[in-house]
Amino acid sequence: MYKMEANISIIPVAGVSVPPKVGREMRPDSTIVNVGGIEFGGTAIVVIAGPCAVESREQLFETGRAVKSSGAKMMRGGAFKPRTSPYKFQGMGEEGLKLLRELREETGLIIVTEVMDTRQIDLISSYTDMIQIGSRNMQNFPLLKEAGMSHKPVLLKRGMMSTIEEFLLAAEYILNQGNDQVILCERGIRTFETSTRNTLDLSAVPMLKQLTHLPVIVDPSHGCGLRWMVPSMAKAAVAAGSDGLIMEVHNKPETALCDGQQSLSLEEFEKLMNDLRKIAVAVDRVIL
Repeated sequence: MYKMEANISIIPVAGVSVPPKVGREMRPDSTIVNVGGIEFGGTAIVVIAGPCAVESREQLFETGRAVKSSGAKMMRGGAFKPRTSPYKFQGMGEEGLKLLRELREETGLIIVTEVMDTRQIDLISSYTDMIQIGSRNMQNFPLLKEAGMSHKPVLLKRGMMSTIEEFLLAAEYILNQGNDQVILCERGIRTFETSTRNTLDLSAVPMLKQLTHLPVIVDPSHGCGLRWMVPSMAKAAVAAGSDGLIMEVHNKPETALCDGQQSLSLEEFEKLMNDLRKIAVAVDRVIL
């Protein structure tokens, strides 16, 4: 049964109406979200890497082993994919989930994958460590409520046309069901600019960290949509105070079935991780 609150005051901060459960007014200390023993929201910066979609065992395992060797602690990979066109690859479904679990057993990588429907939550939760609610579903309120009741850690991505206030209210739906294990992800918003896939709003990082106690991470892959821009935006995100990064990495980006144009190669990811460690030290952080 969904929890309901009545007569809750929304507190304005810096021109944003901040809902009470996500705001710092009621909880001034930062929340540490624990995902399979990996902590978000402390001094360490957590890197999540992997392909947009699980395509095959060979693709997943080659990529997974490489990103772990380079320092990633978590693996991303879509088993169910929301695609703009119904004729594009929609993911491997439960077979993809089984491969993700097998990869976790071999490598120890913590797994996150996207849930698109309330009917998928139990299935996906049984295979993975954290569920992701993507940009297109940020205001799917029944899904947000079910995610809250699952008590599984949730990675909530900002809607592509959503304000900070709308983003925080979406998170409030999850917390309102008793689940405070929520990580916010800035992944770019749609603006009038067409040279990049989205406009990565890095100003959202310090703003969110000022307004909410929840950890904040950045997705530079979707934020710009161009492989050559991802390293620069990832470094800038660390400098801006991000608690983590989620990036698309593929063993063969040129043949990827989804988002190959924004996926780093294994070699590019390894170089970027070395650079990120230097940036982290400069801002008194560490790459976990």
